[in-house]
Amino acid sequence: MKKIEAIIKPPKLDDVKHALSNLGVKGMTVTEVKGFGRQKGQKKVYRGVEYRVDFVSKLKLEIIVESSLLEEVLRTIEETARTG
Repeated sequence: MKKIEAIIKPPKLDDVKHALSNLGVKGMTVTEVKGFGRQKGQKKVYRGVEYRVDFVSKLKLEIIVESSLLEEVLRTIEETARTG
């Protein structure tokens, strides 16, 4: 058994869940998290004042899979959750 942890953008959750279900993955834990990487946050405007949000909302997936499925599940998450 192997544990996979993946950070994805929220709009990709349904696509990833469906793709993993097709592989036979029966469950996962999803946690809302915040972080930043290459995008370095976002600029937003509230009541005419611009401000910076350093942390972006993401989802953390935790999945337990059989060792024999590890590579296929990792590849599927990477392909399905890719945004760029």
